[in-house]
Amino acid sequence: MPIASSPPARRRGAPARPIPASDVSTSVGLVGLATLLAWIAFCRAWPQIAPVFGADPASGVLSGPLAALAAMALTGLAMGIWSVVVDKVHLRPSTGIDWSNPRPIDQAMETASTKIAALWVTYGVLAGLFCLGRWYWDGQYLFSMQVLGWAAIPLFVLCVPYVIWLDRYMIRPRDHAWHFGAMLLRREAWDPHEVKKHWRAWIIKGFFSAFMISILPFGFRAVVEADFGAVLGNPVMLGVLLFELLFVIDVQIGTVGYLLTLRPLDAHIRSGNPFLAGWVAALLCYPPFVFAFMGNGGVIQYENNTAGWGHWFAGNEPLLWAWAAILVALTAIYAWATVAFGIRFSNLTYRGVLTHGPYRFTRHPAYLSKNLFWWLSVMPFITVSGSTVDVIRNTIFLGVVSGIYYWRAKTEEAHLLGEDEKYRDYFEWMNRHGIVTAPLHRLLEKLKPKGAIAPQPAE
Repeated sequence: MPIASSPPARRRGAPARPIPASDVSTSVGLVGLATLLAWIAFCRAWPQIAPVFGADPASGVLSGPLAALAAMALTGLAMGIWSVVVDKVHLRPSTGIDWSNPRPIDQAMETASTKIAALWVTYGVLAGLFCLGRWYWDGQYLFSMQVLGWAAIPLFVLCVPYVIWLDRYMIRPRDHAWHFGAMLLRREAWDPHEVKKHWRAWIIKGFFSAFMISILPFGFRAVVEADFGAVLGNPVMLGVLLFELLFVIDVQIGTVGYLLTLRPLDAHIRSGNPFLAGWVAALLCYPPFVFAFMGNGGVIQYENNTAGWGHWFAGNEPLLWAWAAILVALTAIYAWATVAFGIRFSNLTYRGVLTHGPYRFTRHPAYLSKNLFWWLSVMPFITVSGSTVDVIRNTIFLGVVSGIYYWRAKTEEAHLLGEDEKYRDYFEWMNRHGIVTAPLHRLLEKLKPKGAIAPQPAE
């Protein structure tokens, strides 16, 4: 299972290069954030606004599942429009599109028909896998299955004109989907490696899209229905509400990222992580696998007989406020890391290189802030049982969870180091100049055994 290896060190005394330019602009994420917050404010103010639209104000705030879906749709639409109109991402060479040289439609049909067949079979296989997964038909996943069910027919129909239109402008239309379609139809020689790339991308998209859609309604409802005035004087309750708001930002924009994997937006999946270690480390952190490991009664459950920061600091108002501020700041960094992706957020994929926002300070701001949040909020080293065994277990098991996230980070780095020279430059820049990464890198270098042979980048 490969892990990341550092690029060769730059010669001492050489002038430092600036951090590589990010493939995602700062503005696109901010546009999505502003749109989402505006929609939340609209939904909260609906009882006052309803008469303007001739609706009954007694219906209350707009906090239902459809309002949550509308939040995601409006956020994605705003970011997509900004990306095209302002950032002009559709003109980038990385899209693989030449808008100035369309092919005749009959020539485009030669490749498009093969890709349409591939997509239809892919949709059918994913639908079959959803049907086989029992967890998809219970609890929060029921909403996700309903949404995907509503979207199924439009998806099957609309992919036809979309693929035909896009194939007229693609420079190399024989992409991953074409190779899978060629394999199915046995028309021409196909590359099994390209077929694997097709399925890596779609399994990632299908698995994580279903999960993200499933959690959209719950946080959105909590934020829209929240009484902020009632919790302003309570650091614990206010902190929890702000956590919820920041997680809504993360989930809403993250869901857009999984769904808008469109080539004209330069947001297509270039490749899925090819390393088994990367898949194992990532999937351990999500349902249904997470329930067997980190959930209630899981193998490495780290919250046994814990009470959390609000319990242990009760009665000490200054400390409660300070701790709440720290935890909110960590959650904000976590949400900021997702916002920085704009429309390109997703696990296990390469969709360009981010070097702005929190990624200017550390290569893994989301993992770092999330794990620090858990350690400071759960406080596994203190238990209500007073049991030393519980303390040891909880502390070790949360350490294992943090280790899993470190493992995820290294496999992601291995994937990106092998894909993009820009990421290799970014990796090296962060080791030398990253406010968080550089000191950690120097510390790890000092801790290496003397005489150890440095790993070489994979060819």
